[in-house]
Amino acid sequence: MNLKRLLAGLAFVSALAACTVPDVVSGAGLWHEPVARTSTTPALWSPPWSPAWPPAWPNTPEPQADFTPPRFEPPSAAHCQRAPTTREVSGVQIQQQGASGRRDKQDSDASREMAKTEAATKPTTETRSSTRSDMVAKAAPAPMPASALNAARESAFRSAPSAQTEQPTPTPSRSAVVTAGVVDDNADFGEYLAYRQRNSHQPVRDRDISERYLLEVTDAEGRPVHDAEVAVQRPGVVAPVMWARTDTAGRVWLHPRAFMASDAYSTQARNDLTLGVAVRKGSEQARATLLRGQTQAVQVRLGGQTKVQRPRLDLVFMVDATGSMGNEIGKLKASMRAMADQIAQLPGQPDICYGLVAYRDRGDAFITRTHDLTNDLGAFQNLLSRVQADGGGDTPEALNEALHEVVHGLSWRTAAARLVVLVADAPPHLDYGGPQYDTDMQAALAKGIKLFTVGASGLDPVGEYIFRQMAQYTAGRFVFLTYKDAANPTSGPGTQTVHDVKNYSVQTLDKLIVRLVGEEMARLVKS
Repeated sequence: MNLKRLLAGLAFVSALAACTVPDVVSGAGLWHEPVARTSTTPALWSPPWSPAWPPAWPNTPEPQADFTPPRFEPPSAAHCQRAPTTREVSGVQIQQQGASGRRDKQDSDASREMAKTEAATKPTTETRSSTRSDMVAKAAPAPMPASALNAARESAFRSAPSAQTEQPTPTPSRSAVVTAGVVDDNADFGEYLAYRQRNSHQPVRDRDISERYLLEVTDAEGRPVHDAEVAVQRPGVVAPVMWARTDTAGRVWLHPRAFMASDAYSTQARNDLTLGVAVRKGSEQARATLLRGQTQAVQVRLGGQTKVQRPRLDLVFMVDATGSMGNEIGKLKASMRAMADQIAQLPGQPDICYGLVAYRDRGDAFITRTHDLTNDLGAFQNLLSRVQADGGGDTPEALNEALHEVVHGLSWRTAAARLVVLVADAPPHLDYGGPQYDTDMQAALAKGIKLFTVGASGLDPVGEYIFRQMAQYTAGRFVFLTYKDAANPTSGPGTQTVHDVKNYSVQTLDKLIVRLVGEEMARLVKS
């Protein structure tokens, strides 16, 4: 037995000695070479995933920005001397069409509200059930002749059948005081960028506004040109990538990364280091070149002289009319007449048109209720007095659809300062599809509409982020209600807020709105 073991050991030593040093170093002969897999070679291991599992991570992928230029009709209405007219999108019928992502609501609330009788002074109204594709299709490619389309819209408002509206509610005491703060994120842009960085985790439809340039348009005498049409173009490409209109100071902020995809390694991105800026007002036209990275403003001078006989103001209130907004709506009703009187006495005594878009959500009596622009202040106040807070249920509301109505569904006038005051306490539903606020804030800039967003009590961080997005992009302001105790809205008026803001001033809300409107109109009067 020992002899056999000895012979086996000698045989092993002989075999080991036969190996050359290079063979040992290279591993030749010790490891099998990989076998090229063919169609007949069975797989040793197959991935366990499939198109259905595991789901994408995170569960809800971040929405991708759409860099297609927004569709819009240029402002074209000549006047607003019309009786109040109303168009409504039913939330009940939208819910019945199988819309997803919204909690089921009992039909009794909506049915009871729709059954209310209307006062004798009711305006002509239209009830229209609509899918979101219908609402998106209302906007047309830009630019386009809009006179015929605007006339058709006015005709549709006037000839619409009657719809049920809400009864006016008692107006709260005029002694109620509401204080509010305001920040200008364009004036303190560095702090705004820091705020965005602190809140970069918020689930919103973000646009990169970190790169921005100021465009200033003046006439032959150096005076600001209001409502000049602006088109931004890529080199050698006719179709603009962005549209805008100058404000009452003849200015507009341009954010290339917000409307163009940025790929630093693409040939297109290298070509986009310069952009063309075309400007026109009436028969006067001019152009300039924007060099990406420049620090000075882009300045364009048009020929002719700017003359304003009487300043025009189109002022629209966009109001969240869900159940949690009862106090804010009541206070807006109480102060509306005083605000209107003060605005009417601003320098130049502007020619004012008022509009109103109230909104709720799917499953409610209505999603949007749109009252077109009118110069009849008494009739407008009557419409505002009928707005009641009801419905809602979850936090987000149909703000996207309401903003779409504001931008595309109203008869905005030519040569007017176009201002929107949004009063709401909740962000939009981002899970519905259809209109999206980031696209319509671009369309608002294209039509020269400034958004002044007012965050009511309870506005969460997502809502604050979105409200500030819309205000900053359109050169408006972010306004927020303040209290004696920031965490307790019932503590009464004060200077405290839960919002992530710094260096803000505080006034009563009605005086603050009048001040902001006055600042816009003062620039127009001076020019």
